[in-house]
Amino acid sequence: MSGAGVLVRFAEELRPLSSVPERRATADGTSTLGHVVESLGVPLTEVGRLVMDGRRVPASHVPVAGTSVRVEPVSRPQRVPGAPLRFLLDVHLGTLARRLRLLGVDAAYDSTDVGDAALAARSAAERRVLLSRDRGLLRRRELWAGAYVYSDRAGEQLRDVLGRFAPRLAPWTRCTACNGRLAQVTKESVAERLEHGTRRTYDAFARCEGCGQVYWRGAHHGRLTSIVDEAMREFGEPADGTERVERRDGATG
Repeated sequence: MSGAGVLVRFAEELRPLSSVPERRATADGTSTLGHVVESLGVPLTEVGRLVMDGRRVPASHVPVAGTSVRVEPVSRPQRVPGAPLRFLLDVHLGTLARRLRLLGVDAAYDSTDVGDAALAARSAAERRVLLSRDRGLLRRRELWAGAYVYSDRAGEQLRDVLGRFAPRLAPWTRCTACNGRLAQVTKESVAERLEHGTRRTYDAFARCEGCGQVYWRGAHHGRLTSIVDEAMREFGEPADGTERVERRDGATG
């Protein structure tokens, strides 16, 4: 490449965002390196080290013409300091939210489109890592922490998030509908909410402490178990004493 700007080289892991391995950007003497990188399509949520001419520099560094920088991805597993690991997902990631909840991961999600400003503000107020495929949303400065979800396939999205953040997994302990905690209950205590066939066939039940949804091992138990077992084999161990139960309509995504 010719020209006297800043030569920006992206690590292979960031190529899906940058589209090309290296780009030359203008050095105007006022724009920070973070601004330069984001102007080339890579949110700073995805950036680990910035190495300029062999030395590490912060995103606030103002580059000069004739320099080069290597943009490296965040290290994995990525540690989020200062708060229990919790997530917030944008409106397009409902299936991922339900699968994270199935694994016992705290994953807030609202199926209504509340807007970028409200999502970023909630991330900051509740100290949640915002997961999104919207790069513009991840560039908002009020965001507490965020991560780009690279795939549009739910299974790959789940593996990406689990591999990146290594959350503690406790399957079958959260409500897939509202993210509340599940508590084991007797059949008698929920009998009025069950259809006759369910009362006759099943004996183990749980109820969400938040929305009251009742769960049991239903017809979709095998499919849900395969999701859980695959995640646990690669990313964790099951919590002792957890009971495998399923939402009454089996709708977990």
